[in-house]
Amino acid sequence: MPGLTPFAVAGLSLAGYHVSIRTITPHKIMSIIQTIQQARQRLRKSELKVCEYILKHQEEIIHMRIVDLASAAEVSEPTVVRFCRAINCSGFQDFKLQLAQHLATRQEFEPFKIADTDSVGDLSMKVFDATLATLEQVRDAISPATIEAAINALSRAKRVEFYGFGASAAVAADAQHKFFRLKISSAVYSDPHIQLMSAMSLTDDDVVIAISQSGQTDALIDAMRIANEYGATTIALAPGNSLVAKEANIAIAIDAEEEVEIYTPLSSRIAHLVVIDLLAVGVAQRIGPTISQHLQAVHKGLKTLRQGE
Repeated sequence: MPGLTPFAVAGLSLAGYHVSIRTITPHKIMSIIQTIQQARQRLRKSELKVCEYILKHQEEIIHMRIVDLASAAEVSEPTVVRFCRAINCSGFQDFKLQLAQHLATRQEFEPFKIADTDSVGDLSMKVFDATLATLEQVRDAISPATIEAAINALSRAKRVEFYGFGASAAVAADAQHKFFRLKISSAVYSDPHIQLMSAMSLTDDDVVIAISQSGQTDALIDAMRIANEYGATTIALAPGNSLVAKEANIAIAIDAEEEVEIYTPLSSRIAHLVVIDLLAVGVAQRIGPTISQHLQAVHKGLKTLRQGE
């Protein structure tokens, strides 16, 4: 089988890991933020400082002069210019224009309220718009270097365990199912006592993925701490400044605001699921064509359980 592109591997890895290999062409032009994210790996150290500052202060940048950005990022003005050219902008003004266009067109999160007078159409718009806005924000803020570090750790792991409570336990179960299908020894635990016992059985060949919507659950933090003590690599899917994220060796920040007066989690749960998909696709890509035969065999075996096949 020829070399697989990430989009071809996605055909293997998502939505039940379809066995057919197909290439999917992206349907929209990348935003300036996506371009910056993809450029990170080839940037110089000084240019990375500009990159990191911009990603954290997007709204402020469009009001800055080049001298202001250089000072804030602690680099020289020529470094800012080199950064702009590295992301295919003609200069700082061109970059600011593209960033302003991105900020003007992206969906902003606005906590929504459910009103007694809302129609089904109103509810549909509110829920879908909030989810789309959250996914776009997480996509633009996520660090490719962090994702790559997580994929590297997962690809090398002899065992992967998923920890989560409440709604996060459902995400953890979905994650375990995806990695199980990639022939990776895995387990999922949502009981605090079993999580602690599991953590004490891990080694430096193992990985724990801790999933938390709040990032503040004491029992989860305790299990992560023990896993770290026993040498396992801990990966967190949690708010960036949370205690869960701080306890992890690799923290994938998922910062999603939600209206707490309605059913939660809503859009943040979807963001967690999408990041799990991203990790699964990355690991499938690392495994390569050998996983295809296994997935074909699984698909064939499951046919006996389906009517009409």
